[in-house]
Amino acid sequence: MGACSEGVGAMTGLPLALTMGDPAGIGPEITAGAWDILRGNGTAFAWLGDPDCLPPALPVKKIETIGEAPSVFRDALPVLPLRLSAPVKTGEPDPINGQAVIDSIAQAVGLAKAGVAGGVVTNPISKAVLRRAGFPHPGHTEFLAELCHVPGREVMMLASPMLRVVPVTIHVSLREALDTLTGDMIVEAGLTTAYSLKRDFGIARPRLAVAGLNPHAGEDGMMGREEIDMIIPAIERLRAEGVDVVGPMPPDTMFTDTARQKYDAALCMYHDQALIPIKTLDMAHGVNVTLGLPVVRTSPDHGTAFDIAGKGIAAATSLVAALRLAHVLSENRLNYKEGLLS
Repeated sequence: MGACSEGVGAMTGLPLALTMGDPAGIGPEITAGAWDILRGNGTAFAWLGDPDCLPPALPVKKIETIGEAPSVFRDALPVLPLRLSAPVKTGEPDPINGQAVIDSIAQAVGLAKAGVAGGVVTNPISKAVLRRAGFPHPGHTEFLAELCHVPGREVMMLASPMLRVVPVTIHVSLREALDTLTGDMIVEAGLTTAYSLKRDFGIARPRLAVAGLNPHAGEDGMMGREEIDMIIPAIERLRAEGVDVVGPMPPDTMFTDTARQKYDAALCMYHDQALIPIKTLDMAHGVNVTLGLPVVRTSPDHGTAFDIAGKGIAAATSLVAALRLAHVLSENRLNYKEGLLS
């Protein structure tokens, strides 16, 4: 996979807005772990949530504006307080607290849109719990697009140092993915991905690989005609737009060590085709990135883990990766805007 500006070191810039996530999950404890890891040389962030659900030994500083976060970050976790409706029982999610979880996301996006936060990093939520609280969206990605007034333009990327993947269809059943996949969707996802790799990841000439839908990428129509009728025409349209793209590649061989060196991101046709390889290769450092938004958004590549919440065994590795990457993407986006990246 191609190089990009994802280095880690002493960081400056606007603080990040970190959402609460489901307070009964591992969000509070991985937030504490991420602060402890990053407080010495990482980018500052503020947590938007109820401080009562954070680990009791964690030093906390309530702040009134996110701009205060950098000045207190070394000594305490900056918190923009947001009260829950009911006390938290670790490992036992309560839909009555769903509105506060939703409010935390909305406030974080508002801070980023206002230009006072460098980006949004989201702790894990439970889609099932929020649905019981009246949340109408399939997940974070679609809600963020609505908050940013760009519904339908959002593209989900999973990124790690080993692989970047983009599923063209996301939070739908496999049957619905097969029924709804179109050439237009592939083209739109490809254009957004190529542009984001250049603007946000600092890759001057991004290279895309497009996965086939069928075994052996259809084997010239012997195992399905979707490659011939839909995917190849979409690839040709992307090339006509100036995108460096190869495919359709057989999904069973395109994620080998050798194959991954030839592209910067893989466009996959459905959710598991994209997420299984990256989670197998690098679950700990995987980061969920939402492309196509006017703000930077990242998230750890795991869920709420209610079964281990509060047991002191949840690792903050993916959240740290999400925070570090959000800072880099924010800086790259600023540099691109100012003409420092081309």
